[in-house]
Order: sequence, then C-alpha cells, then structure tokens
Amino acid sequence: MSEEILVNVTPRETRLAVVENGMLQELHIERGWRRGVVGNIYKGKVQRVMPGMQAAFVDIGLERAAFLHAADIIKPAPVPEGESDEAPLPPQPTRPIAELLREGQDIVVQVVKDPIGSKGARLTTQLSIPSRYLVLLPRTRVIGVSARIEDEAERSRLKTIVGALAPAGANVGYIVRTNAEGQPEEALAEDTAYLNRAWALIEQRCASARLGSCVYEDLSLPLRAVRDLMRRDVEKVRVDSRETSDRLKAFAAQYMPGLDEKIEPYTGARPIFDLYGVEDEIQRALQKQVPLKSGGYLVIDQTEAMTTIDVNTGSFLGQRNLEETVYRTNLEAAQSVARQLRLRNLGGIIIIDFIDMTDAEHKRQVLRQLEKALARDHAKTTVYDFSPLGLVEMTRKRTTDSLERQLSEPCNECAGRGTLKTAETITYEVFREIVRQVRQFDAQRLLVIASPKVVTRITEDESPAVAELEEFIGKSIRFQADEQYAQEQFDVVLL
Repeated sequence: MSEEILVNVTPRETRLAVVENGMLQELHIERGWRRGVVGNIYKGKVQRVMPGMQAAFVDIGLERAAFLHAADIIKPAPVPEGESDEAPLPPQPTRPIAELLREGQDIVVQVVKDPIGSKGARLTTQLSIPSRYLVLLPRTRVIGVSARIEDEAERSRLKTIVGALAPAGANVGYIVRTNAEGQPEEALAEDTAYLNRAWALIEQRCASARLGSCVYEDLSLPLRAVRDLMRRDVEKVRVDSRETSDRLKAFAAQYMPGLDEKIEPYTGARPIFDLYGVEDEIQRALQKQVPLKSGGYLVIDQTEAMTTIDVNTGSFLGQRNLEETVYRTNLEAAQSVARQLRLRNLGGIIIIDFIDMTDAEHKRQVLRQLEKALARDHAKTTVYDFSPLGLVEMTRKRTTDSLERQLSEPCNECAGRGTLKTAETITYEVFREIVRQVRQFDAQRLLVIASPKVVTRITEDESPAVAELEEFIGKSIRFQADEQYAQEQFDVVLL
C-alpha cells in the first residue's frame, strides 16, 4: 500500500492530508488563532466541585472552565490514539469527588479532549508525555506494550529493554508505542532520555508557574504528524513550504534517523492539494450523501448525540439475486464507512444501518470487512454485532471536532435544522400575526415586509384569503417584498 503525507502551509493555517493509494484518508487542520489543546499540561485551579456529578470545573486559562471527572483523577493515564497498555493498573473504586478535590485547590492537569461545541475541555490528572517510540507516565511504574504489536517475542524484547532503561528509583512508567516495533535499544534509550528531561522541565515549571498557565505544549501539527504518522511504509512527506520542510527534516533527523530522507519540499506550480485532488475530496466530505462505485450510496447524518449512517442500493441492480446484491453493496459500504469516519473525523456513538441481510454468514463477512477496514484507523474503535433491528453499533474515540464542525457553522436561515418552513407555512404565520397585532394595538392599516417568495405567494395564490382577512379585521393590509429578508423572516408594521 502506497501512503503519502501532504502538508499545505499558509500564514494562519496548516492542513495535513494522509493519502493512501491516491485516495484521501485523513485530513488534519490547525489554525494559528485556534490551535487544539489536547496533550497540553496546565497548572489549574479548582473552581467548583459538584458532588452530584462526581466532577469538578477547573480554570486552566481557557475561555470556558474545563471538566474533570473523579474517574479521571485516579484511573491509569490515557495513551495515544491506537495504543493500549498491556499491563494496566488494577481498577480502583471511584472515591467521592469531595474527598479528592476542594474549591480553590491548585492542580496540574492534562487536556484529553478539546472544547467541543458548548462543552469545555476534558481533563485528567494522570499525565502522559509522548515521544516517537514511548509514552512516559509520571507517578506510576507500569511498563506496557501497544496491543498492535502482536509478536510475543518482540513484545517481550521491548518490555525488557524499556524496563532496563527506566531510571532506578524514579516513579515513572512507560508505554511502548507501535512505532517501536523492530527498533534497536539505542533508539529507545534516546527516547527515554528525552522524556526524562521533558518531565524534569515540566516539574520545574509547575513549581513556579502562575495559575491558568500552560506548562507543557504538544508539538505543532506538522511535527506531531511526523512523530505519530511517519512509518517506514510511508513513501513521501511532501511540504509546500521550504521553511516547514527544513524544520521537519531537522526534527526527523534528530529523532528518526533514516526517515528524514522521505521528507521533501514541493515546488510545483499547481497547489499541492489540487494536484492530488484533495480540495475536491474535502468538498465532498461536507456533503451528507456519499456515492459508492456500484451505484449505491451512504447518507451520513451527524447529530449532537450520535452519527447515523444509512446504506442504500441506489441504482445498483446486481446480477444474480436480491440477497447477493445487498451483500455486495454492504461489503462496499463497510469499506467506505471506515474511510469516511477517518476523513470526517467522526467520533462518539455511530449507528450504521446496513441493508437488511438474511444470511448469517453474509452478516459476519460484512462485520469482518468493517473491522478490517478500521484496522488502519489511528483512533480507537469498538464495533458490536448486528442488533435485533439489523443495526451495527460502534464507537470511535473523539478528541477534536469533526471536519464538518471545524469548517462549517449552522445555517443562518434554518438555524442548523437543515430545512426551511415552506412559503405556505410562513403565509399562515403572517396571517395569525396580523390578527394578534390588531387585537393588541390600534392602527389604521398594516404593512407586512417579507421575502419575495412569501410576498408573491400571498399576493397571487392567497389574494382571496387576504381580502377576507381585511374584511375580518376592518383594516387594509399592504405587502412589501425585501430581498434582505430570509424565507422564514417577516415583520408586521402598524401604520
């Protein structure tokens, strides 16, 4: 599989695309005025303790107070996307939040989820500091290995090396990341030394930092991508900024010797995203409907509670029988769903409504195809079996806003509903408002200002109703169209 990473840099925005076999799979965006804060460590102050929610609000200097749950104070540290701890700490009962925190208390916390919508950032007190091959876990002595490293001999080798490299007597643990597979002891030793220096510096800053200040900031998007996404199977990293390219090469040369040769500046005349068709893919990723090559299609609806994905056969008629047609469509849809989840950065609860199948083996194969397609996803996913209603429920870890919410805002006309009241509905709302105003206030005549479409309908299709209304209220009504008015907007003016 051919994989390339494309980096597009403009003065206030950096965009990074992961392209596999010529198809866009992931898109990451970082804007200078609104950088994500996931991974940052802050010295905060407890604002409010809420025993009823087993949580507290903490001021860390952001626009909104951040949220800290009692379970995030005592559970093992979170690990990066796609990593898991082989040897977690034993589960501990959650103590009452009032026993753990008090209002006004200073506390060092790390952001595990960006502010999303109206919700503040999500915090944990169990810190983790990632490097290329390892994750340092302060205040715990656990040593774990990513579950994605499946070879038992390699897992044992890595665990032995890291255990020997851990500073004697230091209260720190490590998670060995997937990228560490096959790496020599020297590379792991460099990472260990780097992480220990970083943690010592953080401890110094925590001692002297003022409340609400950031004591550790994660890398910028391009450097973070090189650290987390650069693997030996990545063919190229192409950057359309010479300055950023040089910075990435220097970073890779220091922490990933040999891989720096894969980073190269892009100097072509066409914009790099246009050359690879990424701009068109971004526009398509903002649409609800996703076409399938067979003629079927997906319909993706993102709501506050969950994301729903509906699979339809569309124009695909198949060649044998209905069950075979449905099975082929669902197999193709499973691959497309996995790609769309990565591309659109959809998270939380996801419900997939595959086309109904009666064959149990077909259902098993569709689930297997979905899980196989999700294997390359860096975010943690969990897929459940078909429900009695024929739905597939799954979850995908969400730490930042979806692509749609990063690039779009609710429509001013429909307020995010996705639909508008018809001109007929607005017409009768206007009539009711006229009656309401006349009963409350005295006036000789009335002026109604509305959108051209509504005024046209009233004056042409509803003229008999207007005459009856004028007779009923005993006053004349004049209508005026205004291009500045949205379809649902109108004013009744008493003259």
